[in-house]
Amino acid sequence: MTEEKKDTNPIPFLVKLVLWILLYASFWYSGDFYEQHPRLNKVSDGLNLFLTASILFSIGRYIIITIYNKRHEKRIVRGNFVLGINRLTVVLNTSVALISFMIAFGIDPREFVTSLTIVAMAIAVTFREYITNLISGLFIMFSDQLSVGDRVKVGEHKGRIVDINFSSLIIQNEDDDMVMVPNNMVFTSPIINLSAHRSTLFLVKFELPLQAAVEVDKLEKSIQALLANHPYLTGEDDLQLKVVEIGKDYAKYKMEMHAKSSSNKVHKQVENEVFKEVLKFKRDYDVEA
Repeated sequence: MTEEKKDTNPIPFLVKLVLWILLYASFWYSGDFYEQHPRLNKVSDGLNLFLTASILFSIGRYIIITIYNKRHEKRIVRGNFVLGINRLTVVLNTSVALISFMIAFGIDPREFVTSLTIVAMAIAVTFREYITNLISGLFIMFSDQLSVGDRVKVGEHKGRIVDINFSSLIIQNEDDDMVMVPNNMVFTSPIINLSAHRSTLFLVKFELPLQAAVEVDKLEKSIQALLANHPYLTGEDDLQLKVVEIGKDYAKYKMEMHAKSSSNKVHKQVENEVFKEVLKFKRDYDVEA
């Protein structure tokens, strides 16, 4: 589920609003009851603080995102502004929840923070890496240099960004593995955004039994014939099969090509056509063998 789809779900906001109305109604009609039960009164104060702040954060988030989308509705935006606002709202809600929890248990947040200043400094030093990752994540979310869906290369890791959180960039590499790259690494290592120029280059990878390698030239010619004058390809590539790796009983190959579009759907369609040709070659080879 994408961030945009999450934003359109009004149920959490409506639940908080109903609870807030019921809580205020109980204050109005049952004030004496709360006075007779001080412990319950503190819990209700904490809950009231959390619901009030959370509702205001939700309204503010909705207004900011609506204005942002309105201002950019006529042009393509590559940034992660909506993602950043959503994650920042989570941080604010979590902070208010902690304060509300203290109030519910009769702890003065100001005295608590003052008494734990030294401890807080020790915690800040201990979790320094996570804190810097969090700040770096916010910078990435609110920038237009990287966006979910971009193909990037960070250090030795290369793939498509599938998520950005407070601790790391989550990249899906060419082997469909999920690689979590710390946000700090984005700022300390060279990073190449392969999608910034809407790259149309893509690779098709597959492997065959080592015995079939002697006849791989036939497969190469059949793929070249299949993709010659293909409507989705630029026709500028020589479409040569390149050996990537040779194992004990297999050989891995790849073929580079340029599509007329950077659409992942187009790339997948061409890739599927090549895979069908590979399966046909393997079936014919097994019959002959």
